[in-house]
Amino acid sequence: MTPFTELAQNAAVGRRTAVAAAGGALLVSTFGGALVAQAAPVETGHAKMNSVDLNALATQAREALSNAPVVSVAPDAELNVEKSAVSVVSAAENEDYQAELAAAEAEEAAEAAAAEAAEAAEAAASTASSSVDIPASAIGNSVISIASRYIGVPYVSGGSSPSGMDCSGFTKYVYGQLGINLPHSSSSQASYGTQVPASEAQPGDLMWTPGHVSIYAGGNTMIDASKPGTVVDFRTIWQSNPTFIRLG
Repeated sequence: MTPFTELAQNAAVGRRTAVAAAGGALLVSTFGGALVAQAAPVETGHAKMNSVDLNALATQAREALSNAPVVSVAPDAELNVEKSAVSVVSAAENEDYQAELAAAEAEEAAEAAAAEAAEAAEAAASTASSSVDIPASAIGNSVISIASRYIGVPYVSGGSSPSGMDCSGFTKYVYGQLGINLPHSSSSQASYGTQVPASEAQPGDLMWTPGHVSIYAGGNTMIDASKPGTVVDFRTIWQSNPTFIRLG
């Protein structure tokens, strides 16, 4: 008995039978005794690859494999790998790296020192007050006006900036803003300008005594960077017989 014999028998009793031939992807159906061979329907949304497509792909794969280049390597072939020496230098021994670190540390230290000095000057300026009344004759004087901006700046030996000043550094900085360049030395500043009698002294004149220099503010007052532990301020003249020098 064959599968078609069984199909014929089923058709005789009015049954509908379908046999799918797996190898050929064919569907054989019987409806009311009629034996019809039909192609299997394609399910919507699910495209199926038939045996023809599979055979075509298999043929293409075989052709690609046969045409692929073949690399032959002799049994006694040797693989040579070049080796190069690698030297490792620690960070402590790397001079360039250490120089960069030193430069960075020096820059940070300088910035920190400048910031600290600026804070100290600001704090001193905020708490400082003039120890004497400023004479009316000094009001409006360009030298005194500039000098008074730095009231509260701390005395710093060798200093000549708003971060800190000594006596000649203060006068040098103030007069420098008026285009008068003075050396950073009280004894050297005494040789600049023209000496005037005390009776003719005016606010803004340089006032000098051995070892110290200040700016005359009129009356019996002056403004200066006095000594370590003090700040720039107006003071009563404490020198005896000072020399008055007119600049500009």
